[in-house]
Amino acid sequence: MLERNAAVEAAIEGELRLLDPAVRRSADVVAALMHPDFYEFGASGRIWDRASMVALLASGTEDGSRTTTSRVKGVQLAPDLVHLTFDTDNNGRRAHRSSLWRLIGEDWLLYFHQGTPYDPAEAVAFVQEPGAPGP
Repeated sequence: MLERNAAVEAAIEGELRLLDPAVRRSADVVAALMHPDFYEFGASGRIWDRASMVALLASGTEDGSRTTTSRVKGVQLAPDLVHLTFDTDNNGRRAHRSSLWRLIGEDWLLYFHQGTPYDPAEAVAFVQEPGAPGP
């Protein structure tokens, strides 16, 4: 069941911060939002760890454009674990995204992320949107 509670809202807030170009250029801020054991299966196919992701983002090699998000959904899987799914569009590069956020002390930290590129013309929805009419 999809939820909107304080834990899910905190994870969404963290995710949106990580998409902000100003935040992405700050190694300290990015590192503070990532779990020490963070890893990612990138939309490029590359596997990233925390150190390599922080270094990449802080290098400023991205174009600085703002990524737009849509269809943000979340569910709290355990008291200390939130799963988010959403789509992104960055200058026409679209990806389905999935993130796990873990509560460490009082902070929600990004533990895992995966991006899967997609072409909207070829995308098929397998999960019916809440409130959408049935077949």
